[in-house]
Amino acid sequence: MAFLETHKADVSGFAVASQFATRNPAHEQRAAALVREVTGRPVSASHQLSAKLGGPKRALTAVLNARLIGMIDALIGRAEGVLREIGIAAPMMVVRGDGALMSAAQARSRPIETILSGPAASIVGARWLTGIEHALVSDIGGTTTDVAMLKDGRPAIDPDGARVGPYRTMVEAVAMRTTGLGGDSEVNFVTEGLRGGVTLGPRRVVPVALMAAEAPDVVLPTLEAQLRSTTPGEHDGRFVRKVQGMNADGLAARDAALLAAIGAQVQPLGAVLRTRMDHGALKRLVTRGLVQVSAATPSDAAHVLGRLETWDADAARMALQLFGRRRTGAGEVLAATPETMAQMIVDQLTHQTGVALLQAALAEEGLDEGLATHVLMQRGLGGHHGVLRIDTGLAVPVVGLGASAGSYYPAVGARLGCEMILPGDAGVANAIGALVGRVTMRRSGTITAPSEGRFRVHLDSGPEDFAEAALALERLEHVLRAAATEAAVSAGADDIEVLVDRDIRTAQAEAREVFVEATLTVEAAGRPRVAVG
Repeated sequence: MAFLETHKADVSGFAVASQFATRNPAHEQRAAALVREVTGRPVSASHQLSAKLGGPKRALTAVLNARLIGMIDALIGRAEGVLREIGIAAPMMVVRGDGALMSAAQARSRPIETILSGPAASIVGARWLTGIEHALVSDIGGTTTDVAMLKDGRPAIDPDGARVGPYRTMVEAVAMRTTGLGGDSEVNFVTEGLRGGVTLGPRRVVPVALMAAEAPDVVLPTLEAQLRSTTPGEHDGRFVRKVQGMNADGLAARDAALLAAIGAQVQPLGAVLRTRMDHGALKRLVTRGLVQVSAATPSDAAHVLGRLETWDADAARMALQLFGRRRTGAGEVLAATPETMAQMIVDQLTHQTGVALLQAALAEEGLDEGLATHVLMQRGLGGHHGVLRIDTGLAVPVVGLGASAGSYYPAVGARLGCEMILPGDAGVANAIGALVGRVTMRRSGTITAPSEGRFRVHLDSGPEDFAEAALALERLEHVLRAAATEAAVSAGADDIEVLVDRDIRTAQAEAREVFVEATLTVEAAGRPRVAVG
């Protein structure tokens, strides 16, 4: 009590966790009630977030949930305010990390369940757009490529729980693999070996074509001047600009000096980087979101090849011409023309996307992901037929999502020897997924056998003992059905369907079967209620 009185004004939310709260949550419930009574602050109780044992991991989940409450509450509040301003009175729904919908009120109290909600919505959207039941879904954005498995028409769930930064939680979320590869990934020159080449990412930069469209008076003359020079420069085709409106407090002296040198206008990168120490300062400024670097990207390559016409194709052509002037280990130029350079970049994107999909498929098969880049795997993708015949590829279709999927993914499908499905509205699949999603609420409970002939049902109201396993199962299912259905109704669901999964574990002892433990999971699902007015 003294701790709460002392710190109640300094803390935005509290987490309460007890080692065995999923067996008997009485202590957590009492502690949470005291926290609310004394502080008035929101409280995350671990047993409300997961029905599994594993106290430390469940405690971490509760802490992370408490830290997110204030941020999500403000975000949802602003969104609801905008909806009211434009005259929309419908209840607001939020996508969960498993692709299902929840009410805004539920998201406010359990914000950790919204982790990976964007990719999960994309997978739901892919299912609705294509009708496919079993496939890999690959969503390419500006910064990353997200790959997930669609099984029986549903996103595959990560059995280890969603990851928040370096931490594993007990929150159910889509099993998503993220690679630093996108349309705006930085093109990096490979200096090793005689042939040279490029790799993409993981850093995101602003495409030169976009920077030129926004600041043509700086970018175009600079590119032209760099092309006239007979000696390629280290920073040719690269620019930098300050991000307006960002808080720059607390910068080190060198970082502040570099930020001042960049100023308010777009600058050639070579004009502001004077020493090697400035490179470290630039990296720190980029990490803090204070500046943006512009350089060659796959988006520029797509402009050069005529696959995109959104920004300045001439600037993209000059940027790739400058990049192609670099010398390989053999002393030859990397690419003689912008078109050759552009195709090299797109081919590398095809290769890295294929590797990401193969890694996901290998993980699904329980195999070593490192095999994706093994020489035998890569030879097999080309259908190696010599003394040895090697054929490798994907045996399931791939659904390509993202605004740029149509530009890059047909070649990926050809490379992997699989069907590549490109929905017409692939660029807005996550919005479609949010629109067509279902409200789904799951509640789980456990029955143990503390002694022969006693079957203990662990409920939020406390444990209850029964003399028969069937009676215990019936009691737990009744409670879970009521709780899941009530949660679905509270979330705004209509036409609710209930499914029950029973996992009953037994053991053989002296030629007879002995009950060990049972876990019941009840799922209540329905369409969001439509407001009529």
